[in-house]
Amino acid sequence: MAGNDIEKLIRLMAKLPSLGGRSARRIVLHLIKKKEASLLPLIDAMQDVANNIKTCDICGNFDTTSPCSVCSSSARDDKVLCVVQDVADLWAMERVSQFKGKYHVLGGILSALEGVAPEDLNVENLIKRLSENEIKEVVLALPATVDGQITAHYLSSRIKDMGIKVTTLAQGIPMGAELDYMDEGTLQLALNSRKDI
Repeated sequence: MAGNDIEKLIRLMAKLPSLGGRSARRIVLHLIKKKEASLLPLIDAMQDVANNIKTCDICGNFDTTSPCSVCSSSARDDKVLCVVQDVADLWAMERVSQFKGKYHVLGGILSALEGVAPEDLNVENLIKRLSENEIKEVVLALPATVDGQITAHYLSSRIKDMGIKVTTLAQGIPMGAELDYMDEGTLQLALNSRKDI
């Protein structure tokens, strides 16, 4: 059986998303076996992040500077803003490397069940940002859930009053998926979003 320090590390690792006790145990064992190549560099990297991470004052992204590298980039289109639920969604959009505008992180979505209201989100900063800048289009990249759609509708109504174009990501059946495996909501959304070919 592992010692107290190792067990503590396993318990902490198991709290990470998508990891259970067995996966945490395997990861910790790997880190211990590869102490010089894996464990020590990981400790250094985590310490650097803990000491240097900042939340961007403009968009809400995590970076080592504020404004973040996306907001301060002159290669980005200042006139197109993509609104996302969370930083993880911003990072997912960046992995695709197709969006060339800037971002705004809401910090969640509206939810009657969870008691999340507009004032609990980064909505007023978004509205202020839109009123102070010459933004031509807002892309709502929110989850294809009921709460995501309610949030999109709420934001759309507020933004359209400002005379700014509002778009949303295309939604429906993912590439390579089979209809038999799709849930009813996805199929309905795909049908409602159909287009000419």
